[in-house]
Amino acid sequence: MSVSRLCGLLFALLAGVPALLAQDRTRIGLADFLEYEQVRDFFRGGGPQISPDGRQIVYTRWWVDKMNDRWKASLWLMNADGSRNRWLLDAVTARWSPDGSRIAWVASGEPSGAQIFVRYMDAEGAVTQVTRLDQGPGALAWSPDGRWIAFTMLVPEAGTLSAAVPGRPAGATWSPEPKIVERLDYRRDYSGYSDAGHGQIFVVPAGGGTPRQLTSGPWDHNAPAWTSDGKQLLFSSLRVQEAEYEWRESEIYAVDVASGDIRQLTHRKGPDAGPVASPDGKLVAYTGYDWTDDTYIASRLYLMNADGSNPRDISGGLDRSPENLLWAPDGGGVYFSAQSEGRSDFYFAPLTGKPRKLTSGADYLTVMSLSNTGLAAGTRTTATDPGNIVTLDLKNPVPQQITDINGDLLAGKGLARTEEIWYTTADGFRIQGWIMRPPGFDPGRKYPLMLAIHGGPHGAYGNDFSFQFQLWAARGYAVLYTNPRGSTGYGEKFLWGTWGGWGNRDMQDVLGGVDYAVQHYPVDSQRLGVTGYSYGGFLTNWIITHDTRFRAAVSGAGISNWISDYGTADIPRTKESEFFGAPWEHGSAQLLQKQSPIMYAGAVTTPTLFVHGETDFRVPIEQAEQMYTALQKRKVPATFVRYPDSYHGGWTPWNTVHRYYQELAWWARWLSPGRPTSQGPGRLTAGGRPATLT
Repeated sequence: MSVSRLCGLLFALLAGVPALLAQDRTRIGLADFLEYEQVRDFFRGGGPQISPDGRQIVYTRWWVDKMNDRWKASLWLMNADGSRNRWLLDAVTARWSPDGSRIAWVASGEPSGAQIFVRYMDAEGAVTQVTRLDQGPGALAWSPDGRWIAFTMLVPEAGTLSAAVPGRPAGATWSPEPKIVERLDYRRDYSGYSDAGHGQIFVVPAGGGTPRQLTSGPWDHNAPAWTSDGKQLLFSSLRVQEAEYEWRESEIYAVDVASGDIRQLTHRKGPDAGPVASPDGKLVAYTGYDWTDDTYIASRLYLMNADGSNPRDISGGLDRSPENLLWAPDGGGVYFSAQSEGRSDFYFAPLTGKPRKLTSGADYLTVMSLSNTGLAAGTRTTATDPGNIVTLDLKNPVPQQITDINGDLLAGKGLARTEEIWYTTADGFRIQGWIMRPPGFDPGRKYPLMLAIHGGPHGAYGNDFSFQFQLWAARGYAVLYTNPRGSTGYGEKFLWGTWGGWGNRDMQDVLGGVDYAVQHYPVDSQRLGVTGYSYGGFLTNWIITHDTRFRAAVSGAGISNWISDYGTADIPRTKESEFFGAPWEHGSAQLLQKQSPIMYAGAVTTPTLFVHGETDFRVPIEQAEQMYTALQKRKVPATFVRYPDSYHGGWTPWNTVHRYYQELAWWARWLSPGRPTSQGPGRLTAGGRPATLT
């Protein structure tokens, strides 16, 4: 899509809406999304990388390519104090060589597709294309001596068509070739069909040459990490027969780089992943947990000897999931980031003793790399800061911001401020949430309120930046977002709150937040909206079938029928865990049906907008089709916006802007002052009768 067309469509949208949606240059607007940049870690390990000597940082800036309607990534380079910040090249992420003289990255190259490149960081900056591959490489890892680069790559499997099937003549126009599927896991949202092969580990000379495949077989091999002597690569996989049927199961292996021999290091039922060798090569840190069919649980931090012996849990009493493991330069312990109660902090786990938190505050901090000198680099975001690069000195781990990525975009704009709230459920659980007040907040007037529900349910909101929420607040809405039971960062008992009953306790939790907001803030209880995406879309569907207090709803990619979702989504086994079995198992079938919003659609009175991607594999679009059809049959106001070629996530900038516009128009239509309400606040039974909230 051209710039002129993109901007023309945007301005056409803006021209046809009420003054409520018009662009105010002192507030966040739709057009600002196209100028918005991000430095968050969209890919594991894709955050800022500090050089081994601690002097320079290479990091990724995501920006909107308006000419081609896509997010694009560029690598930037700066000194560790933030000076000499400049564009380097276009790529997603880079890795420093152990001596800091070079970086490696993946970008388009010959003959086609993605290739590995290496650039010297001296004044001349010579660049070498290291590979000439047919498939795209990923997960780059330098050997300790800087001579080799390990990577993963998809190795296609042989086709299944018989030679007796006639082939199409050269130049002929035939129907697309049918796809033959024989695997349980054959598609993945955002990636498409994934049955074409398996991820294998390769090594290639850092100066260029022929890649050598180290692993093989019908298994995926993940995130190779070198041992300190450069003789082996650690990785996670599950190299057993019918591995795809072993849910939540993986082991850690070591492959000998010279011989290709593979040894299994862990032997525990349960997932083990993310191995990182200690500087002296004697220990391996990794994450995992004992297998359980319980709902999502927090990972633990483990150590084992290099040969796999003496595995031990060093998490202490911490029931938060460690991420981005980084060995201390002296090998005395492991640093990591972990989410807790709406924020993310930096921790240190010694080889013996309990982990301790090194940072505190209300921001969202993620540390991704650590130099040999003890200077770390990461990202930090808050409710009013879209994200910037920070450094931390391990001797005094106070984050120091060294960039101002969106300072020019936000200059002169009044951003909404948030206030943290806590309230207690009827059964004694404390729930955390945030209230976002519109810019220019006037305590003497009543504001319409949006209840926003996060995805997951095993995810969490935090004190970080949301362009969407700021956009709503800029249009005069108060925004409430909470972390109900099932959310991460509050311990495992809290996580289990939705097990076997999505929509029960979690609905009580989010509606309790609405009650709290109405009681403590100038909120207009007759102008309430509810919205969410993914799991948030499911809970939105569930709420409008059980409660009448909301005047409007927006359901994004929400499940309505657990039975049909089981066989059409790319993660059917999630339902087996969360609802105790498959649909053909008697007790599970009843439970899946009981917790399906479509079964209660006869009670809906709330005007609802449905937004969904047509190629969504995580929550297939038939889920929205069912709810939309039910509302239309009952003549409840409903609109359905379908986005072609859009997965569950990873939408193009234009589709995102279009969706935000549709949402704003829907809120303006139904939440404007003076709109009539069909019913007063209250809980509904399946037959539409008011009932108490239990």
